[in-house]
Amino acid sequence: MTTTWVRPEEGLHHAMIDGDHVAKATVEGPDGAFEVFEVHAAATPPAPMHVSPWSGVLYVLDGTVTVSADGRVDELGPGAMVVLPAGTPCTFHVADGEARFLAVTSGTGAGRFFAEMAATVPVGPPDPGALSAIASVAARHGVAVQV
Repeated sequence: MTTTWVRPEEGLHHAMIDGDHVAKATVEGPDGAFEVFEVHAAATPPAPMHVSPWSGVLYVLDGTVTVSADGRVDELGPGAMVVLPAGTPCTFHVADGEARFLAVTSGTGAGRFFAEMAATVPVGPPDPGALSAIASVAARHGVAVQV
């Protein structure tokens, strides 16, 4: 494994209904793998509740992010974070303004999921056609969408 340097403007953008997920790094080593994303999200309705096969950490940098997980809803501001174990039903959204946060996920599956979702589902509030596309892409990546 080598050292990876990423400048602020660098990264692969995955524009999705819940924000622009910018892939900053994928790290694979003898002790495991993880991915780092910088998410830029504007006020939108939440994406459908879903269950991912990877664990994730959301760390808020700017703005306020509303996170729903394990039957709890909480507003997270700058410096707050939530750790979501794999298999946890969750969703997030920005209710007002804009927010920016880091998402770190275990393994290397989230990036492939984000890439296919961004290529398949148009950005904007999900309509009935988008919901079936979301469910189809999610199923291919082991993500269960709860509608």
